[in-house]
Amino acid sequence: MKVILTRDVKGLGRVHDEVQVRDGHALNHLLPKKHAVPSTAAARKTADMRRREMSERAQVDAVLLAQNIAALAEERVIIRMKANEQGRLYDAVGAPEIAKAVKEQTRVDLPESVIKLEKPVKELGTVEVPLSAGDIFGSFSLEVEAE
Repeated sequence: MKVILTRDVKGLGRVHDEVQVRDGHALNHLLPKKHAVPSTAAARKTADMRRREMSERAQVDAVLLAQNIAALAEERVIIRMKANEQGRLYDAVGAPEIAKAVKEQTRVDLPESVIKLEKPVKELGTVEVPLSAGDIFGSFSLEVEAE
């Protein structure tokens, strides 16, 4: 039976793909759980339209992300955390904290997945935070200060 996936299904395909599956799998699992719809001419046309929309949206998002990464190149973001006398932080600074600080201080919406730290920051000081999304690369300066 041919079906069109309404969401990504591991081992089968991505959303809006037309796939051939066994009748039992489609009738007992995919269709009842709304993971797929039967492949009809109207469903294929809708899937193609939505796939094009997703592609166009992804291109626009990539352009915006490139602009945001370029805008951050000259920025210095400051995070204040509790630390001991030796300069070690009580709590590590990771991608979620960095993304939140960037949004608050620079008004740039940066997804956590773009922040490519090798390991969380655990000491006071200045760190260069690498950013990458596909073929777009950049970095900005993060300063961790004691509260």
